[in-house]
Amino acid sequence: MTLAPNLTERAAAERAYQNERMVHSDFDQAPFTIAWEVTRACAYACVHCRADAQHRRDPRELTTAEAKALIERLAAFGNNPILIFTGGDPMMRPDLFELIEYAAERGLRCSLTPTATALPTHERLEKARQAGIRRVALSLDAPRPEIHDDFRKVKGSWQRTMDTLHRAHEVGLSVQVNTTVAKHNIDLLHEMPPFIEEVNAVQWSVFFLVPTGRAMIEQMVTAEQHESVFHWLYDLSQTAPFDIKATAAPMYRRVAIERKRAQNDGQPVTFQSAGFQYADGLHRPTKGVNDGNGFLFISHIGEIQPSGFLPITAGWVRQHDIVDIYRNSPIFKALRDPDRYKGVCGKCEYRYVCGGQRGRAYGVTGDYLESDPACVLVSRARKP
Repeated sequence: MTLAPNLTERAAAERAYQNERMVHSDFDQAPFTIAWEVTRACAYACVHCRADAQHRRDPRELTTAEAKALIERLAAFGNNPILIFTGGDPMMRPDLFELIEYAAERGLRCSLTPTATALPTHERLEKARQAGIRRVALSLDAPRPEIHDDFRKVKGSWQRTMDTLHRAHEVGLSVQVNTTVAKHNIDLLHEMPPFIEEVNAVQWSVFFLVPTGRAMIEQMVTAEQHESVFHWLYDLSQTAPFDIKATAAPMYRRVAIERKRAQNDGQPVTFQSAGFQYADGLHRPTKGVNDGNGFLFISHIGEIQPSGFLPITAGWVRQHDIVDIYRNSPIFKALRDPDRYKGVCGKCEYRYVCGGQRGRAYGVTGDYLESDPACVLVSRARKP
């Protein structure tokens, strides 16, 4: 199987992608997923931390009143987006459950990403569920405690994570496992599925490292290693009892299209997100989100950004209307126009369903419209 389709397939694919672009133009009006860093405080000191989290809460955090006003505006998008309460460690914010309940009452689909400390007790997880949380996601970065603990810089964090995931399932919450792929664990991913199954996870979200915050370019795996993992994930998705999502790696969508085309005897294929639909209501969109294109991030001090991996501020919650910023900011509009991308990404026939990871392009090149260096197509094009 080759990565490049012939001219007939290329034309059919281009038509399909254009059609998908028209069908899903609602991303111009509203995000599918919103991540809100309610606090940057966290007891951990993870090697790759996007937030460069600190042990104490920042006095500039949005107040409870400001947070509720923000929630009102998020509800004004009108599409009941997923709202991820994240951090830092969101459990370190004392009004967390009040804010979750306020958001859920306004139709937002709420999920939570706590840190595996002593805070997410059985009682607090039950309280989160009652407030309106539908899914809890925790990070498990290796099948072996010593590797995970070294990455998270907290001894015993692997076991705490497993215990918290089990508790979340016991109280009736849907469970998601997040794994960051980098040089420390690239050769161990094949050992992870049994642990995903053990905690009854509905989804394994496989994050591919983006150099921002504490994460360094040197920790990234090669484009060829990305490609190899994409194919392995696609194979795994055919039989796994849990959904598999490649996060910060939209190139996986190209691999899925190529593989599905091969399975369908070369017939044109439009990308529909692989996976299952779960009772928690956090369904996948039929088009993958990307930074600023179906995705929106709010920092702990109210910065409005395309994502936590692309820390470019387009506005401030305290000064600007977040709905207007998402829809009309030049930064967000540029990110939603793949024809403005540069290099290989700007010419690729997959640019409307993939588009490369904009945060990684920015982290490596300093230009969020440049090509994503983690894509094997970009890597091959640059070789003499």
